[in-house]
Amino acid sequence: MSNSKPQWVPDILGPDYEATTLLVQTREQVMAEQDYLEQGSAEQNLAGPLYRATLVRHRPRERAAGAGVPRSGVPVLFIHGWSDYFYNTGLAEFFTDRGYDFYALDLHNHGRSLDSPDMGGYVANLADYDAEILAAHGVICNDVTNNCEIGGDRQLILVGHSTGGLIATLWAHHHPGLVSHLVLNSPWLEIQGGAAIRRAATPLVQLADLRPLLRMRVPERSFYWRGISNQAYGEWAVDKALRPPHAFPVRAGWMKAILAAQQEVATGLKLPMPILVLLSSKSMLGPVWNDQMLHADVVLDVRSLALRTLSLGNSVTLERIDGALHEVFLSRRPVREDAYAKLARWLHGYVDHNLTQQR
Repeated sequence: MSNSKPQWVPDILGPDYEATTLLVQTREQVMAEQDYLEQGSAEQNLAGPLYRATLVRHRPRERAAGAGVPRSGVPVLFIHGWSDYFYNTGLAEFFTDRGYDFYALDLHNHGRSLDSPDMGGYVANLADYDAEILAAHGVICNDVTNNCEIGGDRQLILVGHSTGGLIATLWAHHHPGLVSHLVLNSPWLEIQGGAAIRRAATPLVQLADLRPLLRMRVPERSFYWRGISNQAYGEWAVDKALRPPHAFPVRAGWMKAILAAQQEVATGLKLPMPILVLLSSKSMLGPVWNDQMLHADVVLDVRSLALRTLSLGNSVTLERIDGALHEVFLSRRPVREDAYAKLARWLHGYVDHNLTQQR
């Protein structure tokens, strides 16, 4: 990524939001440069395609009455789920109203960073996202503290939803010194049915080595989109061009990457930071639409997820939210208010209390 100062421009969410583009080398380019260095060659900037991600920040022009004082050095970074992008202004306002600096990242080939809808969301390794999250961390750190040198206050609160929760979990595992707290909203830590299904499914995606872009035959349903979009039964303005109702095509190479990441989580990560996991109280994964799906997770098996949270670390708080959707904070107002109350309580205990003690 260039060391030049990021250029913030008005974002699609309105006057209180700004965005900047992050350009980073691909994992293959970084590995190739490391090989050059290990061989004693001069460092080279290898030509080739760059990943393009988009960092969004919430900067309210007028602070809400009673809003907290900005907590320099404790920013929040949100990572969306697969096929998704950041549009939940309520989540941003929840944090900024409490004095946190809020940012969200549209990963490469998602949302604001979408280059190819047909190949949307495809990666062969979830580590492909590491560089852009690290680049976002650097921009945020300088934006908030202007101090990203070694020894500076470089930690952030990392928030991830669904596949973004899986990505955030592994990034926190690989960069524990950069994450002070981890908040996971229906994180895809385990395949439906648990470890047995994951083991059974692994041979089916080994063909990814030969045909990684093969489109897999899986059910394509719009049930989740119906529950969140204001064009159906939901409350949220979801851009179909940025978040297709039926999600992106599932390809063999991507599915193999997901299973490998879930296997890494299953080995036990021993994450050192406090972790909050928010899940719906029930799943409804049937093939036929039912209005009760407006009060359940229609994407993932929350029982498998709840069990897998035990593999994360020694300080894990699990909250089950009655009537919640797959994206807990997009649920009906009474439900999401319950979820926000639980999040606020956890932040007060694990973040605000510690900050008060440090002052």
